[in-house]
Amino acid sequence: LGGGTIAGCSLGGDDENGPQSGSAEGGQTTTTRVQVVEGQGGGDGKQFDSQAIFKNEGQGVVTVISLFGSGGVEDILGGGGGGGGVGSGFVLNGEGEIATNAHVVTQGEGKSIQRAREVYVEFADGNRVKAEIVGQDPNADIALLKIDPEGLTLRPLPLGSSAEVETGSPVAAIGSPFGERQSLSVGVVSAVDRDIQSLNGDFAIPGAIQTDAAINPGNSGGPLVDAAGRVIGVNQQIKTNSGGGEGVGFAVPVDIVKRSLGALRETGDAQYAYLGVGSVPLYPQLVERFELPVEEGAWVQDVQPGSPAERAGIRGGRGEVRFQVQSYAQGGDIITRIEGKPIADANDLSAAVAQFQPGQEVTLELHRGGDTEEIAVELGERPLSAPGGGG
Repeated sequence: LGGGTIAGCSLGGDDENGPQSGSAEGGQTTTTRVQVVEGQGGGDGKQFDSQAIFKNEGQGVVTVISLFGSGGVEDILGGGGGGGGVGSGFVLNGEGEIATNAHVVTQGEGKSIQRAREVYVEFADGNRVKAEIVGQDPNADIALLKIDPEGLTLRPLPLGSSAEVETGSPVAAIGSPFGERQSLSVGVVSAVDRDIQSLNGDFAIPGAIQTDAAINPGNSGGPLVDAAGRVIGVNQQIKTNSGGGEGVGFAVPVDIVKRSLGALRETGDAQYAYLGVGSVPLYPQLVERFELPVEEGAWVQDVQPGSPAERAGIRGGRGEVRFQVQSYAQGGDIITRIEGKPIADANDLSAAVAQFQPGQEVTLELHRGGDTEEIAVELGERPLSAPGGGG
């Protein structure tokens, strides 16, 4: 991602701009049943109407207040500190399920991840209720919350498909930047298929959506929606030199979000397959310099000891050769297919491995010198932290 700082977009409780709010336990309007409002969407998907998007989808966007220290909700919202943070989220269904980022409701990384001691969800109509953390997925930076829907009016947001997202498409981000609830910003998809780091894990999130819609601290966990009002991503982080949004924000793609939520809903945990290689992408000058046999693929640089890749006999490179300001190990295998699916580069390999389950056996096509081979690999379970990359 180059220079600058990658920052999560949840807001710490010591922000002096946090809005004032009513009692943490009171203020709930009284109804006798759960009311689920099915929205009309933000438009027909062809014309971008930001007002219609906000009117229809904004009611399903919530503020998530997480308490980690001894302070209460008012300490966090009032800017008095107390050890907590404010993020965003959105309603998934009439059962009271809420999606947000894992880093909004947890602290730490890897094996040291700790959940907030209490989480509250505040709706657009002013209702504020306590939420349970069903599970968190640090690899995708997604968390599933559950509230008691009794007496609430819920507006679920429809989930789209990130596979259909194109650069230049208009988008809207809704959330609580700097604690300013129910805020809308609009922009376009600046790029797709970015590879970003999970803030609570050592592995990359593939296929991320880059946008110039304003994303700031407090936007984490809120939806990025398309012209039809469908969620195409969950706003996750910004690239910044100043600590604020500078036109480079990233969202976890909704197709990964769906997989994560399904696993969390079923078991409270999300497991990912693990191959255990570090690889680099190929480009024409690199292929020419090292006389590589193919023009596309993931060039294996290292294989993690004890990993599924090592057990299957996949080979990393040796030595160190500098080329165009980067060091490369020579002689490693080049992976070009997994289960018949072409692998164009290292990001493709990471994304492809993530589609499988631990324990599954897959067939890799690789190039070793002048030979093409197929190797069967039984994938392992991704560890909470590991050196290297590439799955």
